[in-house]
Amino acid sequence: MRYMMLMIPAGYEQAPPGAMPEAEHVDAMMRYNAELQEAGVLVALDGLHPPSMGARVSFATGQPVVTDGPFAEAKEVVGGYWIIDVASLEEAVEWAKRCPGKPSETIEIRKIMAEEDFSAEVRDVLDRYPNVT
Repeated sequence: MRYMMLMIPAGYEQAPPGAMPEAEHVDAMMRYNAELQEAGVLVALDGLHPPSMGARVSFATGQPVVTDGPFAEAKEVVGGYWIIDVASLEEAVEWAKRCPGKPSETIEIRKIMAEEDFSAEVRDVLDRYPNVT
């Protein structure tokens, strides 16, 4: 099963453009990332620039509306993510607990939807798009 671990750093929603982590924190995270890789559970990972460098597209009116960052209403934002392939939520939690997170950081763990999670009707729709993954 694949799980996404979302890093949610407190205050990142207000970070200025170009904000970067300290080298010592990057070093600790890279050691953790290497541990995930060596264990054979790491699928993908990336850090994300702050929302002040991004945009949101909403559809509340039925039409796309673009809002440039930062986003005044944001309470929490994702600062990065890992995708891991493990046997259970409990194993994903154990990996998240090993992360060298700061007191201001939270990791949210979410299972990634797999074809077998869907109804037969939805799987029939998915079968119409064999080259889209």
